Amino acid sequence: MAAMMVAAILTMLAAASVSAQAQTFKIFHTFTGPTADGAFPSGELLLDAAGNLYGTTFDGGDAVCFGYYCGTVFKVTKAGEGTVLYNFTGGTDGAFPQAGLVADFAGNLYGTTPAGGNTSCLLLGCGTVFKLDRAGAETVLHTFTGGTDGASPYSGLVRSAAGDLYGTTSGGGSTSCGNSNGCGTVFRIDLTGKETVAYRFRGSSDGANPEAGLIRDAAGNFYGTTGAGGSQGAGTVFKIGSTGQEQVLYSFEGGSDGATPDSGLIRDSAGNLYGTTFFGGETPCPGGCGTVFKLDTTGKETVLYSFSGPPDGSYPSGSLVMDAAGNLYGATSEGGSSTSCGEGKQGCGTVFKLDTAGKETVLHSFTGGTDGAAPTGGLVIDAAGNLYGTASAGGNYNQGVVFGIKP
Repeated sequence: MAAMMVAAILTMLAAASVSAQAQTFKIFHTFTGPTADGAFPSGELLLDAAGNLYGTTFDGGDAVCFGYYCGTVFKVTKAGEGTVLYNFTGGTDGAFPQAGLVADFAGNLYGTTPAGGNTSCLLLGCGTVFKLDRAGAETVLHTFTGGTDGASPYSGLVRSAAGDLYGTTSGGGSTSCGNSNGCGTVFRIDLTGKETVAYRFRGSSDGANPEAGLIRDAAGNFYGTTGAGGSQGAGTVFKIGSTGQEQVLYSFEGGSDGATPDSGLIRDSAGNLYGTTFFGGETPCPGGCGTVFKLDTTGKETVLYSFSGPPDGSYPSGSLVMDAAGNLYGATSEGGSSTSCGEGKQGCGTVFKLDTAGKETVLHSFTGGTDGAAPTGGLVIDAAGNLYGTASAGGNYNQGVVFGIKP
């Protein structure tokens, strides 16, 4: 699995549209690689009130796991100073974190690892949910067993009003998917560390194998996506009610409406949901270049933008963010104006803006050089409208970067 992760990061795809290279693009930190500050950040960043950024790298650190390093939790100050807060060892503490972090009011950090933990169910382990306190001490809140409780949490967590943690696992749960890994779950971990499965996907019309995190509304409902399952097998948007009932809000057909939504959602004040699909939409790219979509409160899906390959971007990855004016921002793992990311690649990735009229503007096309390449995590936006994210490759050492951009 670790080899597949690294291969996915270093094998970029394609993109296209209006090019408006931002002049305010800034590198906050360049990762230097194993045994130092980590390598290959792929999750969303967490921004605190002081402007510090927190995240994970799924490689790097000071311990080796199956030929790779086991990953880190890091902090980057607004001045660009990077600190490793924790080095995973690949044992019971977890390995290869791929998702972003959440924090509580005391400043403790919470996250997931898709590997490590219980090594009896999978070669690399079934994954963990962990807490990292302000002193850098890690506590494993739950170790997945690969059975009905789930396995391989690739996504981050969301906190309920009561402080409980909710997330998804890509595997485990029900075995009705026709594969040995399971269909995935939605889980809850309470303040005592007890895990409860809120929903087990069946792999049919209800969806399967979620790899994105959840969002919640004021009523305690949770919303998310599955990259598989649904009426056409192309993924779903779902809602989990406060009592655990699941409702499929939309099943992707796999064509112009999009396919394989492997990123999380955002929700506006009217209750409309916004997200991306990795495939589908326009067809110049293998499987389609991906889409940005809106799902209204009646379940009607509207494709706000279909990517068409270079130069506008392709294969969007990570969740979107929205500014106060309703403009959407995101990243594509491929595409853009640069062709320097290797033979057969369709570009090094982009950061894009989609305005309320559906016009897409490329804010930055990655070159694969010091500015990075293949941004696979989502963006975070501050009160001033500045965007922050990670590129999983490129930089001075080809280990990835943390960047900022002012639209």
